[in-house]
Amino acid sequence: MNEYSLKYGCNPNQKPARIFMANGKDLPVEILNGRPGYINFLDALNAWQLVKEIKEATGKVAATSFKHVSPTSAAVGKPLPEKLKKACFADDIEGLDDSPIACAYARARGTDRMSSFGDFIALSDECDEVTARIISREVSDGIIAPSYTSGALEILKQKRKGVYNIIKIDENYTPEKTERKQVFGITFEQGRNDFKIDASLLTNIVTANKDLPTDKAEDMVIALITLKYTQSNSVCFAFDGQAIGVGAGQQSRIHCTRLAASKADLWNLRQSERVLGLKFAEDIGRPDKNNIIDLYLSDDDYPDLLENWQKYFSEKPKPFTREEKAAYLKTVKGVTLASDAFFPFSDNIERAAKSGVKFVVEPGGSVRDDLVIEAADKYDMVMAFTGIRLFHH
Repeated sequence: MNEYSLKYGCNPNQKPARIFMANGKDLPVEILNGRPGYINFLDALNAWQLVKEIKEATGKVAATSFKHVSPTSAAVGKPLPEKLKKACFADDIEGLDDSPIACAYARARGTDRMSSFGDFIALSDECDEVTARIISREVSDGIIAPSYTSGALEILKQKRKGVYNIIKIDENYTPEKTERKQVFGITFEQGRNDFKIDASLLTNIVTANKDLPTDKAEDMVIALITLKYTQSNSVCFAFDGQAIGVGAGQQSRIHCTRLAASKADLWNLRQSERVLGLKFAEDIGRPDKNNIIDLYLSDDDYPDLLENWQKYFSEKPKPFTREEKAAYLKTVKGVTLASDAFFPFSDNIERAAKSGVKFVVEPGGSVRDDLVIEAADKYDMVMAFTGIRLFHH
């Protein structure tokens, strides 16, 4: 198959739309179900590259949750601690511990559930039934994977009244070295960004503290590959084999850092006993639970939520004050921060320190590198300069 017609382009008025191979070869993808749109395929193909590269770099299966051409998270297939299972709404999934690919997606989907609402999923390996069961109960637009078990395919084909987008990709496909796209009728051409990211990129440690454990180096690699497929400017926080906060598409790097840090903070607060102990009313579904938790953790909204608690809870929750949340976040340690370009000011490090960052990786090359290093040293951080920028547009 050399061409697929699409539902429409970026917007419903942009028709006709298609994907095709300009070189006349067959497409490396096969639509097994549904009718994906233009943005669906942008998400799918970027997401597939991300998980494929994470697996190549770490040797572990990987999954990502994509939304509007940026990842909400990416993760490798490490078992979930019990608190994280509950925070990800995955504690009732039978067989989760026995499926690394399901663990990877449970982590990726559970990181930033609000942003993942209506996501496109990519898996580095075959989609099994456990993963399909997780996906079946989430609001999602589609999935791309190299293969599917018959049971997983049967489950997924029932989703969205039978029109869920399921794409199979040839895992051995390699694109041409040169890529092109058009903007305003003008063709752009560049070499494809096939730079390989792995632990060998992390040898230039510029801080006084040079102790970089293997698992933290892996977090750096996962964060960097995540950034490689995130709309720039972008910053990524990572911990325990997964991206826990992605700040994408901001014009200012400090705004990237603040956005990513706020998402990482929410991810950590969701695992607190105060949140895990919330008693929801019986008729509250997962999307609504997620929104309620977000309101509960919001300084602005939680007083109103507590005043009208009977609508949402079977038992009135205790207030989670700003001071209590700040105290909880002070216990968070060992987080990794990655940036797709150099930090121009030390304010990024100062903000990152408040979210438990201990390890930092960035290209370096700013005229203020010395001030950034000085700030990292103040917090006894380990910071590596890669020399490689990872802009993605």
